[in-house]
Amino acid sequence: MLDKARNWFGLSPSNAHNGRGHNHAHDGSHGHTHGVIDPTIATTARGIWAIKWSFVILAITAALQILVVLASGSVALLADAIHNVADATTAIPLWIAFRLARRKPTTTFTYGYGRVEDLAGIAIVGIILFSALVAGYEAIDRIFRPQSITLLMWVAIAGLVGFIGNEIVAVFRIRVGREINSAALVADGYHARTDGLTSLAVVAGALGVWIGFPLADPIVGLLITIAIFGIVWQSAKAVLTRMLDGVEPAMVGEIRHAAEHVSGLKKVLDVKARWLGHRLYADVAVLVDETLSVAEADRLGEKLKREMFTHVPALSVANVRVHGSDPALGDARAAGHEGGHHHSPEPFTVASALADGLLEIIDTPHGERMRLTVDRHVEGLQAAVTIDRVGGNIETLTLTPAVSNPHAFISSTAPSEPHEFEAQLHLKAGDRKVVLPFRMVEPEGPS
Repeated sequence: MLDKARNWFGLSPSNAHNGRGHNHAHDGSHGHTHGVIDPTIATTARGIWAIKWSFVILAITAALQILVVLASGSVALLADAIHNVADATTAIPLWIAFRLARRKPTTTFTYGYGRVEDLAGIAIVGIILFSALVAGYEAIDRIFRPQSITLLMWVAIAGLVGFIGNEIVAVFRIRVGREINSAALVADGYHARTDGLTSLAVVAGALGVWIGFPLADPIVGLLITIAIFGIVWQSAKAVLTRMLDGVEPAMVGEIRHAAEHVSGLKKVLDVKARWLGHRLYADVAVLVDETLSVAEADRLGEKLKREMFTHVPALSVANVRVHGSDPALGDARAAGHEGGHHHSPEPFTVASALADGLLEIIDTPHGERMRLTVDRHVEGLQAAVTIDRVGGNIETLTLTPAVSNPHAFISSTAPSEPHEFEAQLHLKAGDRKVVLPFRMVEPEGPS
């Protein structure tokens, strides 16, 4: 019996992962604040459909209760009606945002109109707060100035209507949530089921008045008002968090988890995300092997994007920045290692019709590399270094564009020792070719 009750309220372990976003250790659930529908629900037409019909059912339930409130004067029923109105109106901001999001961005609103959802959310929080103050005032006033309540049977029936309405919404949301694998909608269904108990409290209040305890009605009304204030607090916190570009920590964790499914990524350097209405925007920086070509690095970035869209259903836009070296270490390397290795020869200044810049041997996490950093170069530039070795051998180092710096060309291997040699820098762009001879000489003593 206890297990059945826990399962009914969604508290059993089997319900912990009803919304499976993907078949990994994480269920894709991003948490749910009572009174605020999770925006991930609005990412599917089926989710929007569930939101609309939940609103209709709860609105009808609240309207019937308000009619009985006007006839009976029950403040407990008034508070419960406000409670149901609060739950119903949480669908409005998402619906407004969903409609406005279809409009194309303009030169003024370059990100579109997603923020309208936050403004509507604040307005609704204000309305619920005002309603809760009215209900609280009426309940406290009735405690100090009791008034007779009429139509007790209708008050009890209205309480049962509230329970039935919430139960219908609960079954509806849970069923649709499981169909579309939305943990948020399933959680919202279990919250609606819990709200049904608040409506049953109205029945208990009517019963208390019937057996001769007239304060039962305002006391129940005051308890329900306290519950509504809890909704106001949670809703305001959620809306203000979104307005300040806050996201659920689990969402960031899910994006980092997506990167674990992309082989070739060495490290996730940074993850930034924010909501614009019910759409999530993410900006991710990752570290890859700096010897990769630009095309290879781009492929890893695109693969990460696909994984992110799979792991985070609400994700609308994903920007991935690929780095060949950790930017946090850039200053330290510039001050210490790069150009300062005790074997590094003096750099060679490049000046030609195809490019101007500096050719040098640098230290990287993967060993020494030869790098050409250009201040100016023609489009389609290709570069290579040929080194004259003892015995007539020629060592060739091809310089490819660096992932982390569009103005740098770097070799995938280190130049052989010794680092004093005669060499040529070969530059090519289309049919144009330039060969620049140069000599590398190690400085005397440690640098």
